[in-house]
Parts: sequence; structure tokens; C-alpha cells
Amino acid sequence: MPVVAPGSKILVSGANGFIAMWVIRTLLEQGYIVRGAVRSNEKGKRLREYFGSYGDKVEWVVVEDITKDGAFDEAVKGVGGIEHMASPLNSPTDDPDDYIKPAVHGTIGMLQSALRAGKQIKRVVVTSSIVAVISTVTGSPRTFDEKDWGDEFVKTVGEKGKKSSPDEKYRASKTLAEKAAWEFYNKHKAEISWDLVALNPPLVLGPPLQEVKTPAHLNVSLDIWFNMVFAEKPDAVLKSTHGYVHVKDIAAAHVIALEREAAGGERIIVASGTTTWQDLRNLIYSLKPEYYTSGVLPRGTPDLETVVLSIYNTDKSKKILGLEYRSLTEVITDLLTDFEARGWLEKRYVA
Repeated sequence: MPVVAPGSKILVSGANGFIAMWVIRTLLEQGYIVRGAVRSNEKGKRLREYFGSYGDKVEWVVVEDITKDGAFDEAVKGVGGIEHMASPLNSPTDDPDDYIKPAVHGTIGMLQSALRAGKQIKRVVVTSSIVAVISTVTGSPRTFDEKDWGDEFVKTVGEKGKKSSPDEKYRASKTLAEKAAWEFYNKHKAEISWDLVALNPPLVLGPPLQEVKTPAHLNVSLDIWFNMVFAEKPDAVLKSTHGYVHVKDIAAAHVIALEREAAGGERIIVASGTTTWQDLRNLIYSLKPEYYTSGVLPRGTPDLETVVLSIYNTDKSKKILGLEYRSLTEVITDLLTDFEARGWLEKRYVA
């Protein structure tokens, strides 16, 4: 019997996000009722438009500041499960705390609200990240699993402070937020009716359900991919490794994580695989050579010697969640088909 069965009401925070919209769609398709939390009525506009056909199966609440004490107290009332997906991806300042505090306080605030909610909540799924698992790899390839943590970036930000890069600050924030979640969970185990699951995806790719008028409006993960594929890059960048997962696979993982009893108390890497940026370009060329012959996409260095340095052990996701991942070819085909329909492959967007 599922821990949280279809027909239950699920709270999804950060509901207007790229992954969150796919999670909401998947929940609704599988018979759940959804309460989406957004930071403003304006951010909820697209959601009301896109999910309007589901009628009273979906509702929206505004939580303006997820770091405030009790921010989610009203939102968690009457739900059987929580998908906590709200987290800052960037900051207007160079202060590391502007990344770390919202991520940590938002996560702990959600768990505190779940603690106060009573006994109806059975599971909380937190969207963490592969950056809370991995560290820098040089030399020989390394395989990462759920026992690994991104402590390197916490240390780096602690030492460099404001001089650390936005990427380092983001990685530190995701590591500290997930660690804080597990500390809270373990401290309050005797008081809570729910258990915790953390999902750790790499770069999430696929068609966006958000309103995206131009490439400049893409979410962070798709913006990274777009920039790395559409712009000229030096060989040192093209050699670098990145992980990937189809947005439909991570969305499915979020729903299954509510249901499978064995997922409780686990952090789970959810990833299709890893590759280098040049190998990705070579794959796209084999699928769609016309994008390169027309000058829309840059080839990079096709014969560049590449080594995939980071490998993710995804045995747990396959064993516990039963995931069967889409291939990189499927991921790329779906994404390029979407971009093509938007007219983004008719000219070069990035010099």
C-alpha cells in the first residue's frame, strides 16, 4: 500500500518552477490533488492557466517569504504529503548568506510546519541536488554515491566568503540545506508522523511547461544547457563533465518517492548519466547535422580527447524507485524538438 496514495492532497512548494510544474502535472495525471505554493499571485498566473482544466483538483496558495517563521503553517493543513521544491538559485548580492539562509531556513521552516501540522502528513520529499553530493574531480574518474557530500563547497565559501563564485555559493547552500533537513528529521523522529526523502538530481533537461517567450526566459538548468550548446566555448570547458536527467524522470521520481515505503529516510541520486560538453555536441551533430551546417550551433572541437570524470551510482534509484531512465538521445531529442518549435534553431542566438 502506498505511503501516500492517489487521492491524497499534496503540497508542492516553489510550484511555478521548471521541475515543480512537471511534478504537479505528474501528480494530477496519477490522481493526486495538488496545493501549489507560490510567492505571489503573479507567479501563480501561469499555473492557473496551464492547470485550469483540472478544476478543483488543484489549488494555489501564496507564501510570500519562505524564510519567515510559520510561513507554511497554513499551507500544510490537510495535506498527506509534501514536495518541497522552493529554493533560491541565484542572488542579487555577492553575500553567501543570501544564498544559504533562504535555502536552509526555507527547508527547516517547511519541516517545522509539517511537525506542527499533526498526524495526517506521512511523507516529505525534499528536492536537493547532485551538488550536495559531488566534489571537484581531477585526474582519474570518480564514482559518487549517496554517502558523499558536497562539503568542499561549504569549506570554500567559508574561506572565500563574498569572493566565492555564484556556483560555489549555490552548491554550499544546497549541501547545507539538505544537511539541515536530515538533522531536523533525526532530532524530531519521535515527534513526527512522517518520514523524509531527499532526491539529488544533476542538470534537469526537457521541455519547459513555464511560459518561456525567448531563451532569456529559460530557467537556470535549461539556460546553462542552452549557453553551453549554443555558444562558442574553449576546449577546457568542452572537456568538463556534467550530469543530466530528463525532467519527466525526476518528476516521476518525486511521485514514486511519496508512495514507496522503502524510500523513507533515504537520499537518492536521480540521474540518467554523465557526459562531457563536447561529447554532447558530437551526439547532437549525429542527430541533427543541419544545425551545424547552417551555422546555428558551433561544433566546438569534434576530435577533442575527453574523459568523463564524474560518475553517479544510481543503483538506489533503480532499486527503491524502480526508475528506468530515458537515454541522452531521448533527452536531447525532446529538448531540441521543443526549441525547434519555438523557432530557436533558425538562427544563432549566442555569438
